[in-house]
Amino acid sequence: MKTSSFSILLISAVSVWAETTLPLWTEGEMGPRVPTSEATQKRIAQGGPSKLGHESNITNPTLTIYPAEKPNGAAVIVCPGGGYWFLSTVNEGTGVCDWLNRLGVTAILLRYRTPTADESQPFNYPVQDLQRALGLVRHQAEQWKIDPHRVGVIGFSAGANLVGHASWDRTPRTYAQKPEVDLPRGPDFTIFVYGGGFMNDAKTAWREGFQVPADAPPAFFVVAHDDKTNPIEAAELYLAYKRQNLPAELHIYSRGGHGFGTHQTKFPVDSWTQRAAEWMETSGFLNPTAVKR
Repeated sequence: MKTSSFSILLISAVSVWAETTLPLWTEGEMGPRVPTSEATQKRIAQGGPSKLGHESNITNPTLTIYPAEKPNGAAVIVCPGGGYWFLSTVNEGTGVCDWLNRLGVTAILLRYRTPTADESQPFNYPVQDLQRALGLVRHQAEQWKIDPHRVGVIGFSAGANLVGHASWDRTPRTYAQKPEVDLPRGPDFTIFVYGGGFMNDAKTAWREGFQVPADAPPAFFVVAHDDKTNPIEAAELYLAYKRQNLPAELHIYSRGGHGFGTHQTKFPVDSWTQRAAEWMETSGFLNPTAVKR
């Protein structure tokens, strides 16, 4: 008899305070994918996934829960980058989970489907994975000692594009199969690290059909000035928040390039985690009594 991912979550709930990896979907629940092209496979191989802490060819996405020693009830789903070719699961994954744990946050590493670079919309399946993850985390909130109103997301590069779509898109879901966990609700807060993909190629306007909605979650944007055009997108996204009087914070550091993640560059950008922690604290996400509903 097959055991569904939802059943496994229930079984694992009693032992979640040790690091636990759980499947998001059962066999047959995920839609068909475009076969990975030879060019994509060659590009992945050139990146040396095993040497750089990269992972790819993820066909069965998972959540790995990293509980904090002294949990404060907040939870953050971590979405590594990798251009939708691979996942940088160390620098932008487990390292981020360690930092969040030190803040008392339950960290949840999402290994979403990749590569999806050959799809017409490479973010489509990863967004489904993140939406599913949000529903599962909230459904298990009581067992995991999580406040379902303090479930945030953090994404890096392509992972930032992913959390942006989950935070700002308002299109209906087409995959929902378990109403009890596939809830139509986005994150409670968003940390967007050197992401892009929401503006046209000239960076003069939003892509067709995109806008920051009036109910967008509070957001923290961080990027380095020397990271090609990503600072333009971060600034425009922040301004879209400001024009609607939505809570947001923006940090553009002079140097740091792309992909700094949690490794030390010896530039001021290394302080971004401290700034993000302060933002979460002052926004009330680390302190349940201070959350503004």
